[in-house]
Amino acid sequence: MSIVLSIITINYNGLKDTSELIETLPLDDASIEVIVVDNASKEDEASILLQRYPQIKVIRSNTNLGFAGGNNLGIKAAQGKYLFFVNNDTVFYRGERRVESGERNLYSLVERLKSSEKIGMVCPKIRFAWGDAPIQFAGYTPLSRITMRNRAIGFGEPDDGQYNDAYPTPYAHGAAMMVKREVVEKAGLMPENYFLYYEELDWSMMIRRAGYEIWYDPSFTIYHKESQTTGQNSPLRTYYITRNRLLFVSRNGFAPYKFLSYLYLIFLVGGRDVIKHTLHGKLSLTKAVIKGIHHFIKI
Repeated sequence: MSIVLSIITINYNGLKDTSELIETLPLDDASIEVIVVDNASKEDEASILLQRYPQIKVIRSNTNLGFAGGNNLGIKAAQGKYLFFVNNDTVFYRGERRVESGERNLYSLVERLKSSEKIGMVCPKIRFAWGDAPIQFAGYTPLSRITMRNRAIGFGEPDDGQYNDAYPTPYAHGAAMMVKREVVEKAGLMPENYFLYYEELDWSMMIRRAGYEIWYDPSFTIYHKESQTTGQNSPLRTYYITRNRLLFVSRNGFAPYKFLSYLYLIFLVGGRDVIKHTLHGKLSLTKAVIKGIHHFIKI
């Protein structure tokens, strides 16, 4: 049987999370292949994963290629007509609740992509993996022209079925996004100059500029543990968020408003973050903000 769907995930010192994800994947489906890209983990976790799960394909990179670089490596090895990128800190179901509505309809996302030549990418409903699993993502609102801010629809709300209709969304969520291979061939691979964060927003812009729509489809649900790799308030995350939102403006900002965006992000947002982290004694985060701005200016 030919491969229809390639599930691609990145592992970086995340053996436990990656294993928990794989345990929830349909490994017995011959039309699906699972590809794990080990992004230069300190130990050879690729060999451990292959030994545990001989059904999967594992690629070991000797250097950390970042989120986009790792996924691009997976794309080049994938055989599927459809590519499903999922964070390794996600699971396809929680506990034994395999039959809960929306948790087993993985191919419904494929059907959404098949339904129109215009639809190039689709994202499932994403819920947090903790507590009562509140919603993390049910689509995005558009970015503001100056502040470059937007909102994840449904964020933090209990899932009472209020977002059970499919509709277009301006951007994909990097934790779970499925794309047609032909779209990648036309729009290009993920941009690798971000390393962490904002790649999926930039890629969404590339895909839309290539003439495709992006959809949110709640017929499938995925659960996200959120920032298990870098930590919610780590210097690493703070640095890349600071640098990459400026980089995103430089590549995708609205021309008449770019300068205003730079002023807002550097002086208002950056200045606020420096003061906040310093007052709270989190000097490592203060340095990360300054470093992120400095490195963007150098770029």
